[in-house]
Amino acid sequence: MARGTSQGGLVDAIRYDLRRLHDGWMALYFPRQRTGEHSVLGKWTPQSTAGTVAYRSLGALGALVVGLLYPFVLFGFAIRYQTRRIDRTAASLGVLGVVVLSLVVWGALTAVAWRRFSDAGVIAVAASGGVATVAAVLAYLTSRFGGRFTTVLFAYPFGMTAIFLPPVVAALYSPALSEVVFPNSESIAVWLLDYVLTYRNVDEYLRSRYDLEGLAYVGMWFGIAVPVGWVVGFFVSLANLVRPESE
Repeated sequence: MARGTSQGGLVDAIRYDLRRLHDGWMALYFPRQRTGEHSVLGKWTPQSTAGTVAYRSLGALGALVVGLLYPFVLFGFAIRYQTRRIDRTAASLGVLGVVVLSLVVWGALTAVAWRRFSDAGVIAVAASGGVATVAAVLAYLTSRFGGRFTTVLFAYPFGMTAIFLPPVVAALYSPALSEVVFPNSESIAVWLLDYVLTYRNVDEYLRSRYDLEGLAYVGMWFGIAVPVGWVVGFFVSLANLVRPESE
């Protein structure tokens, strides 16, 4: 928040963000809202009474919308900061470097598991490493070869997959880990079916067609990772809308 802090601290930064967000809202309905302060013509305002009423009404509604959205914007700033650091590291390594680094890290963990755990534990760690490596490479490629839309649509879900799936895959081979992962996964699945997936009887369809066992846990967490990635991407995009990365 370089610009805001240079104008007088955190309060000015928040005011700047809120003004940008509100201008963006008004720009959906009226011309010359974003660039009004820097334009020779100035910010557009209606001339008729009806137009003024509509303008002020939408402005008041926009203030409410901005107030509700701004906490998510702050969350987007935090995520963007972390993803920017990861992107810089990945860009310096390249796709081959990402693969090699992942293989080295997970190979070392597998070697430790081979010395300390049973064969099932070794397989669990190795399988987790394979899933994490593939997901990380896909996240890197989809973020590099595409614009913002491709990044949100694919890169963030693959990034969430690299986080969510390795423990689940490991639990398929590790009885000790399965005692923790699978019961908690079942609790989450029940909650989602009871409170989230009730639209058009999606919950009944899933209950009648699928049993939550084995690879179904992997499918469940992949199904969670994708929308979570989209939500994270939306928050980052919202942060970019309010304050582009160049500022």
